[in-house]
Amino acid sequence: MSKRDTAFDAIDTANARDPDLEDGQPASLLYGQRMTEEQRRLFPDASEALQIAARGQHIERWVLRRAEYPEGREGYLTWRRDLAKHHAERVAAIMADAGYPEADRDAARRMLLKQGIKRDAEVQALEDVICFVFLKWYFAPFSTTQDPDKLLRIVQKTARKMSPEARARVLREFDLPDALADCFKEPAA
Repeated sequence: MSKRDTAFDAIDTANARDPDLEDGQPASLLYGQRMTEEQRRLFPDASEALQIAARGQHIERWVLRRAEYPEGREGYLTWRRDLAKHHAERVAAIMADAGYPEADRDAARRMLLKQGIKRDAEVQALEDVICFVFLKWYFAPFSTTQDPDKLLRIVQKTARKMSPEARARVLREFDLPDALADCFKEPAA
């Protein structure tokens, strides 16, 4: 078995313990598989570090529950930072166990911590994959839980995170209402 497949198996084994189910499967396991599917479609020549970072982007997401953090924006941002650190360290440890050198582990950490977004091609590639997975599988059900103004702001933030190429691809691949499609036409801030 290749090092990458060993890492994928370890990530999947961890995510199979997710108590939250989606479509009858552990939610984190399904999310990781969706991330890999989109990564392969969008970036078929991705490095192994990017492939593994994509698969492990939500590894063990359930271990740090949002409800365990204070309400409000500060609590939310703290939760997100703590999750990113957890994901980065778990993936790096799995890569070490699979035999990856420190440079590859550091690259995956950087991607998962979003260090260098808009400046580092692999960090940006992971962000584009994340945004496509959200739009493809999670946006429709999520949108019914938000008021229209808040939903528009969320879509605007999502679009700003994406590369110009990814935003253009969204416009080709998704049938969005005009107000939401306009978010992807705007240049990134």
